Amino acid sequence: MVEYADASPEVREIYDDIRATRKTDFINNFWKALGHHPATLRRTWESVKEIMAPGALDAVTKEMIYLAVSATNQCGYCMASHSASARKKGMTEEMFGELMAVVGLANHTNALAMGHRVEIDAEFKAAEFKTA
Repeated sequence: MVEYADASPEVREIYDDIRATRKTDFINNFWKALGHHPATLRRTWESVKEIMAPGALDAVTKEMIYLAVSATNQCGYCMASHSASARKKGMTEEMFGELMAVVGLANHTNALAMGHRVEIDAEFKAAEFKTA
């Protein structure tokens, strides 16, 4: 872990931006681990700032999506971090319970569909989002 006191000027600059953006003095271990590779630290932080910023989805929804993916990927660190953030932004225990139920159901039905090699219905293909 690269602590602030031991960080290069480039890493300190990113840590300072994390602190300012999040309005905290806390730099968590994820960022400290990336401090060994400043380019990865900067690129990842810039992506987080852009993607997790206010947009068409509200902040708690974004955190809950992140939490759902983290649960599926079995990333304990990310689950802890984004669970705390989602709760801070308004996720209740009831919402968390429903989210985990949906995650469990989706993983179950995804496995069944993949295992049975279920062909996609024409109606579903017609309704898919098209990218330009």
